[in-house]
Amino acid sequence: MKKPVLKSALLCASVLSLGIFATPGFAADVGACLITKTDTNPFFVKMKEGATAKAKELGVNLKAYAGKIDGDNESQVSAIESCIADGAKGILLVPSDSKAIVDSVKKARAAGILVIALDTPLEPIDAADATFATDNFKAGELIGQWAKTTLGDKAKEAKIAYLDLNPSQPTVDVLRDQGFMSGFGISKIENPTKIQDWGDARNVCHDVTNGNEEGGRAAMENCLQKDPMINVVYTINEPAAAGAYEALKAVGREKDVLLVSVDGGCPGVKNVAEGVIGATSQQYPLKMAAMGIEAIKKFADGGEKPKPSEGKAFFDTGATLVTDKPASGVESIDTKKGKDLCWG
Repeated sequence: MKKPVLKSALLCASVLSLGIFATPGFAADVGACLITKTDTNPFFVKMKEGATAKAKELGVNLKAYAGKIDGDNESQVSAIESCIADGAKGILLVPSDSKAIVDSVKKARAAGILVIALDTPLEPIDAADATFATDNFKAGELIGQWAKTTLGDKAKEAKIAYLDLNPSQPTVDVLRDQGFMSGFGISKIENPTKIQDWGDARNVCHDVTNGNEEGGRAAMENCLQKDPMINVVYTINEPAAAGAYEALKAVGREKDVLLVSVDGGCPGVKNVAEGVIGATSQQYPLKMAAMGIEAIKKFADGGEKPKPSEGKAFFDTGATLVTDKPASGVESIDTKKGKDLCWG
């Protein structure tokens, strides 16, 4: 009689170790997956927090996966395969490579799974059932407008460095980069779907950061070698901005370069308050993920799929400019308010 008891105990322990134990009182038949680029970036940590809390509230059985580094498409493909095998009702996906992952998404949708892209649209955007995201073009545009207005007449002679994400140029990377150009008044954007177009003499450098501090520092060093007189720096996110600042500080340029970014995490807002970053566009990852879980539950219950915001191809979860140096005509909040809304 002891063997069956032992076998049962081992099975229970195995289930617990996989994180798929169903808490009593919650429905275990609605499965969902959250697949992010990494599990270390504060943005994705907050996203997981929002998904987990909403899943617990609604009785959804959530499994979370992440790539090893930003750009790790292979791990995301494997995660989707696992979600299909598990019979998940829905997948929330932040794609590392918004093109390469599409075939895997098609497999999931063919299996009857609702796939929602979070933060980063797929290419094409309708490869997913829905997209919940910041208007990333708008986020870039806000910091571009702020930088242009802050510089005034000097904007006409600016030397701009763009510290982007990675060589695969996922949509979030392109949209923020090109949004900044639009907001800054770069009139010759030769290809709005691709980074590294050189249609304006003010664009002196593009480099990639992998969205982290070390990458931001290295990219800034590379750009300063190309042109030591760079005076405006756009960064894909705030960890990259922190690295760029350190590189500027090392050569005594931290006081005379305008540094702008996107994210609105608590460390980033703190850097705005301390003058490291001039302005940042704040986005809301917890909201994206929580809404995604709600949409999966609704789809599982009645087959209803989420609809995009009016006039857009995705559901816009909002973006707000945070700065303690407001610019005329550019709507913003200060860092005190930004701290109330920040994450990470």
